[in-house]
Amino acid sequence: MLKEHYELVILGGGPAGLSAGLYAARARLDHVIIEKGAPGGQVLNTDWVDNYPGFPEGLSGFDLAEKMTAHAKRFDVNIQYGEVSCLDLEDEHNKILRMADGSEIRCDALIICTGARPNTINVPGEVDFRGKGVSYCGTCDAPFYRNVPVAVVGGGDTAVEEAHYLTRFASKVYVIHRRDELRATRIIQETALANEKIEFVWNSRVTAIEGDTRGVKDVKLVDNDGNTSSLSVEGIFILIGITPNNSCMPLERLKADQWGFIPVDGECRTAIPGVMAAGDIVSKNVRQVVNAAGEGAVAMLAAEAYLNRMKEQPGNTA
Repeated sequence: MLKEHYELVILGGGPAGLSAGLYAARARLDHVIIEKGAPGGQVLNTDWVDNYPGFPEGLSGFDLAEKMTAHAKRFDVNIQYGEVSCLDLEDEHNKILRMADGSEIRCDALIICTGARPNTINVPGEVDFRGKGVSYCGTCDAPFYRNVPVAVVGGGDTAVEEAHYLTRFASKVYVIHRRDELRATRIIQETALANEKIEFVWNSRVTAIEGDTRGVKDVKLVDNDGNTSSLSVEGIFILIGITPNNSCMPLERLKADQWGFIPVDGECRTAIPGVMAAGDIVSKNVRQVVNAAGEGAVAMLAAEAYLNRMKEQPGNTA
């Protein structure tokens, strides 16, 4: 059950939040992780994780999330379930979380670890083959596609850069873009256009993803003139951006960037004193499980330092 006040609230129970909670419990802080779903975050939707240190054989995303959660519980990390509808961060010394059930929680320090979600193309087969040929991260999953053809959907910097990266593994990479020119910066375009393993499919969009029990086998396309076609591939990487989970946040106060992600300094501190952020909600270039976990630890140490400073102020008994 949630209390009315904590020293530290960690909003979100993904890798960043669980790591922050682990450090908070070890520091004996009065803390809580508030998670609206299941601990683990986007890791739960990842079929296989092959690049997290300490697991040389790799493991499923579900297993990694379970191990992280079990580790946190070993140190009595306080994980509670609920949904925050609004963050009131106007008063530095009185941070308020207004819950969807009408209750309020107050805290002295806050770590935002709400993460982000990949943008989808919403076509038949996308959900069915997620983790079985449909991926949203080339850096994460490229090694699973050695010597087989794959497709990339998108035309921005991330899509084109990851298409180039995928050529280290895949036999061929088709880049499917709905326009006749890329949005990626010129130097990134030039590198991809010069790569013989990349073929561009212009003015086209995916209409369906098909396969069998073993995974993706082909994708169906339609071009801007209505002509249909298909590509035989064993993987499709949908790289059309991500959306931050920020609907409850005062974005202007947090000085969110143009996409809604939260900028932080080297200690994971936001523009608001006593409010830190970690994981995929942060404005940054690299979003991997390993750096999310590291940021969670850094954010908690910064929160602890903030709490200690507050306690040292004259007249403050917090």
